[in-house]
Amino acid sequence: MKNIKFLLLIITAAFAASCEDVVDVDLNTAPPRLVVDASINWVKGTDGTTQSIKLTTTTGYYEEEIPVASGATVQVTNSTGTIFNFTEETGTGIYTCTNFEPVIGETYTLNITWQEQQYTATETLYAVPDITDIVQENDAGFFGEDIEVRIKWMDNGAEDNFYMVRFDTEVLPFPDYDVLDDEFFQGNEMFNFIWNEDFEAGQNVGIKFYGISEKHFNYMNILISISEGGSGGGPFQTPPVTVRGNVINTTNEDNYPLGYFRLSEVVETNYTIQ
Repeated sequence: MKNIKFLLLIITAAFAASCEDVVDVDLNTAPPRLVVDASINWVKGTDGTTQSIKLTTTTGYYEEEIPVASGATVQVTNSTGTIFNFTEETGTGIYTCTNFEPVIGETYTLNITWQEQQYTATETLYAVPDITDIVQENDAGFFGEDIEVRIKWMDNGAEDNFYMVRFDTEVLPFPDYDVLDDEFFQGNEMFNFIWNEDFEAGQNVGIKFYGISEKHFNYMNILISISEGGSGGGPFQTPPVTVRGNVINTTNEDNYPLGYFRLSEVVETNYTIQ
C-alpha cells in the first residue's frame, strides 16, 4: 500500500512539474496595418467643437505596447467643402480638432495620409433621443438575485433608427456594448439594460447612448458577436475573418486599414446603484 501511495505521489509531482513548462509558439506576424479609431461624438449639451481621432497600427500577438501612427495628415470635410484639420499631439497618434462643426444629418468625409498611403471614409452624423428614464431592478439574472440597471427612450417613428449603448462599470474590466434597431419598435418606447451578480449599492454605472448608422450597427453586431463567442467557440472552429470597417485605402486596396469612421449625437449620464 505504501508503495502504491509513493508511486502516485511521483506521478502527481511529475504531472505538476510538466504543467510548469513554458511553451513558446512561433506565430506568423503580418505586416502592420493602420487602425483608425475615428469616433466623432457630439455630446448633448456641448458645442461639439473639440474632437479627436486616434491612429495606431496592428502588432505582434506577444507585444505589450500598441504602436501609434504618428506623422499623418488627418482632415474631415463636410458636404459644403469646409475642412476641419486634426493636428497630432506629438508622438501620441492622437489627432485633435478644436473647431469642428457638428450638424445632425450632415455628411462628412475623413481623409488620412500616412506613409504615402491615402485612406478615406464617408459617414453621416446621426441624432439620438433623450433617455426618458433609468430604473433599477433587484431581481434580475437567472435566479432573480442580481441587480439590473435599465435605460428607456422613445423611438422616432418617422424613420428607421439604429442605436448603440455603452455601459462602464466597476465590476467589468472593459465597457459593455450593445446595439439595437427599431424594426419592431417604430415610434414606441425602447430600452436596454445591464445586469451583474457583483453589482452593489453605491457603485456607479456610466451610460453612453449613441445614434448610429445602419452600417455601423452591422459592424458592431459582428464585433460583439465575436467578443461573446458567437462564432461558435468549438475546439476546431475556424477563426473569424478580419472585420473590416468603412475606411478604405485608395492607394492600395490590398493594404486595407482596420477600424471605423463614425459620427454620433450622444447622451452621457451616470447612475448610482441604490
